[in-house]
Amino acid sequence: MDELLLFALCAPSGAGKTTLCRHLLETFEGFRFSVSHTTRARRGAEVDGVDYHFVSRDTFDGLVERDRFAEWAEVHGNRYGTSLDELDRARADGNTGLLFDIDHQGARQLRARVPDAITVFVLPPSMDELRRRLEGRGTDAEDEIERRLAAARDEMRHYGFFDYLIINDDFDQAAATLSAIVVAERARRRRLAQVAERLLRS
Repeated sequence: MDELLLFALCAPSGAGKTTLCRHLLETFEGFRFSVSHTTRARRGAEVDGVDYHFVSRDTFDGLVERDRFAEWAEVHGNRYGTSLDELDRARADGNTGLLFDIDHQGARQLRARVPDAITVFVLPPSMDELRRRLEGRGTDAEDEIERRLAAARDEMRHYGFFDYLIINDDFDQAAATLSAIVVAERARRRRLAQVAERLLRS
């Protein structure tokens, strides 16, 4: 079975991360989206086990105490985390890639737990364009947009941690760059060394 590629995609709100995640999952067979645990309440038509694993604070804290998270963080008063069971399920199901939609805190924890994890940060072309995109949603008041812009600046200060940066100015180009990163990472020597050694022995 191919090695499970752990692929963390991070971005400020409005940079286009969700659309890029969807592109990656549609493009690469064997890639699976990592379903996080959360203590926040379910919203709208969200489905437990599909959108998130919705759990109580006590249940979440118990998993933390037993060191059962690959990464976790508290965001706006709610906790979010990826359980080690999620990684085990992906391997057991024969998946070749596991995609994480997490922030810079989660990416750092994931890398500490799994040093081979790949981290990608998606940047907007400019702060003006990011504002335009957030305003274009028509879902947030001005004070919420300002809060998201401030949070975006804080997130972008951590760009130096990430393996790759993608500027999402043109979606097709950004999607092509993301696909190229996956292809390149799958071909890394350390991932295919066993195949090469097996050929030499044959």
